[in-house]
Amino acid sequence: MYWSLTKYSLIISFIFLTFSCSQPSEKNEQTYIVCTTGMIKDAAENIIGDKAKIEALMGPGVDPHLYKATQGDLKKLQAADIIIYNGLFLEGKMGEILEKLKNRKTVIAMAELLNKESFINNTEFQGAYDPHIWFDVNLWKKASTLLSEKLIQYDSSNQNYYQKNTDQYIHSLDSLNEAVSQKLQEIPDSKRVLVTAHDAFAYFGRAYNIEVRGLQGISTLSEFGLRDVSNLVEFITENEIPAIFTETSVSEKAIKAVLEGCKSKGHDVVIGGSLYSDAMGEEGTFEGTYLGMVHSNVEKIVEGLSRISKESK
Repeated sequence: MYWSLTKYSLIISFIFLTFSCSQPSEKNEQTYIVCTTGMIKDAAENIIGDKAKIEALMGPGVDPHLYKATQGDLKKLQAADIIIYNGLFLEGKMGEILEKLKNRKTVIAMAELLNKESFINNTEFQGAYDPHIWFDVNLWKKASTLLSEKLIQYDSSNQNYYQKNTDQYIHSLDSLNEAVSQKLQEIPDSKRVLVTAHDAFAYFGRAYNIEVRGLQGISTLSEFGLRDVSNLVEFITENEIPAIFTETSVSEKAIKAVLEGCKSKGHDVVIGGSLYSDAMGEEGTFEGTYLGMVHSNVEKIVEGLSRISKESK
């Protein structure tokens, strides 16, 4: 019941935030902000409201690790007053372009505003960190607060407006974090293992006490082979994991190979749904917001991992 009420309240928050951030602007010329991912755009919109035109380069289903900037993207980046990206090498090949633009305009790496102590080490690349900070709602709240401070520095004339919007957004994130923590308690202790296409959910696992396994590494650029598939199949079968998950921004082919491998060993496992990992849902939908993205993921994870497999009956 609490989770259902929370979903309702989050949708109301989504509508309220959208309305409250859409009051008439006093400026004729708006600041132009370009974000890389939808998650960053969502945070910026909740803070900035109508005081800027905000666009995201990467839409639903787009993998930022593999993304290559188009000529149109480069024009948008050149025209932008502010560029906000995740950083920590999430954007892959775009990183060099974004670094060069720092000398010419305001460029903010949202994840890199956080203290390094907050990060999870990237085991694939020495000295690098896992960039998927948004899967820990509390960490995303901290990053959003720091982003707000940067945006207020850029446009201090609207400080009160931005601070009010930020306070509303932070309140909604606090409610979300509490709801997620409570909902995930429904998963049996022996089944608290999340298996996905790539290792994007480490922050989620750390924050909510869930073991995470990915076929690919932190970046979808990392290769995997038959041995990786075989090892994951063995792990899932031995631990009687009832569900594994695809991702909306990653090919389903690899996870389906794992599924077939498990079934060939007689283990009853299903695909518990497609999770929003590196991209949100369609714009204009609840899943096309950060709140909705997280809520949708948690619903699928709890339902899938709480499933009673045939061999347990």
